[in-house]
Amino acid sequence: DGEVHINELKNGNAEVFWNPTSEVRRQRLKRHIVLFEEQTDLESERLWQHVTSAINKGDQHKATQEKFVLEEEQRNAARERRDNGTEWKPLLFRHDAMTNEWHYKYEDLRPWDPLNDIAQFEKNGILQTMERHLSTRMSNHKATCINNQMTRHKRSTKDCRRRKTSDQPSNHSQNTESSCSTPESVQELSDDDGKYLGFGSLCTQCGKEMNHLKEIHSAVLSLQRAQQDIHR
Repeated sequence: DGEVHINELKNGNAEVFWNPTSEVRRQRLKRHIVLFEEQTDLESERLWQHVTSAINKGDQHKATQEKFVLEEEQRNAARERRDNGTEWKPLLFRHDAMTNEWHYKYEDLRPWDPLNDIAQFEKNGILQTMERHLSTRMSNHKATCINNQMTRHKRSTKDCRRRKTSDQPSNHSQNTESSCSTPESVQELSDDDGKYLGFGSLCTQCGKEMNHLKEIHSAVLSLQRAQQDIHR
């Protein structure tokens, strides 16, 4: 959030490479960290505090000394564990024997879903994603609506059949049968026209959810087009 200059060593000229405006500074993401007094001894900010302090003061010699002290302590701790036969068990990382690399256990490499993902946060060293689960809620509600419509339809069909088998005159039976014909299959929800085909219109909640999803989808498409323009 400060100025960055490019210095030309050949002629000594300097030019501004980056100069963030007040608007850019206002839009920067807020940094959330654990309070220093609440951190454990092995958390980075507390562990490297003396190295950081020396760097901020411009004392490279002091920073190097403090870094050496930390690394030597880690080497000694590793030797003690090896001598005692104590196995080191990382809490948040796993070792890949094939590549000889360490990987974060809870890494989430799936693409960000702007319709369902709200924010990412860290808790107890584990990165997690807060999700909206809008699609799941919509699916459950659609299923409930369909089940209710099917139940009413089956009840109506059963009443028709009961009337058909009763001792009514033949003409009346034929009229009843023709007015209670059963479709071969129940048609599913169409998201295009926003209606349950064969069962009438959506309920109020489904309609609101559908309109909300369409608005979000339109906004996402607009952002994607803008992003493509930027890439070009």
